[in-house]
Amino acid sequence: MVKKAHALAEQVWKTLSSRPIYQNRWLSLREDLVELPDGRTTIYGVVTSGECVGILPFLDSHTVLLVKQYRYVAKRVTWEMPTGGLHAGESIEAAAQRELTEESGYQAGRLTRISTYHTSKSIMDETAHLFIGEDLTRLERPPDETEFIEVRAFPFADALQMVLQGDIVDGMTSIAILHAARLRGL
Repeated sequence: MVKKAHALAEQVWKTLSSRPIYQNRWLSLREDLVELPDGRTTIYGVVTSGECVGILPFLDSHTVLLVKQYRYVAKRVTWEMPTGGLHAGESIEAAAQRELTEESGYQAGRLTRISTYHTSKSIMDETAHLFIGEDLTRLERPPDETEFIEVRAFPFADALQMVLQGDIVDGMTSIAILHAARLRGL
């Protein structure tokens, strides 16, 4: 029985039909009828929001910029790094620079990719690309019309403690800070 279950765990599920439920400019929701590896069928809801980027900007080797904003879905104010979605036809690096500039007022002279991952493995089709930004230059660019943001510099050690203590709850920011700490040997 264990051997059979193992074989089924690696089989691709077959999409029998797909029905759009809802769509706006940020996401879409569809309902798929899928055939499972054992031949049964089930309905599967899938939220698609595409690709997103996050950039952890370092003012210097010991100081990061974080942004504070109210998050409607979480119903709370959060500290996080600049993040956002890709625009049509935009490269991942260009999106990271745009989000960094829109949310912090800086552009990175150097971007280092530190992680690419799926933000949810079960119901959401979203891939996050995380970067460290260094050699920052101050730019003036109007903020996104739906964002009301405070920008503050933090010692990197404090940002790491905020993740470890649960004060930073954003997944993209937590992953980026933990990767940055690993890269710095912390």
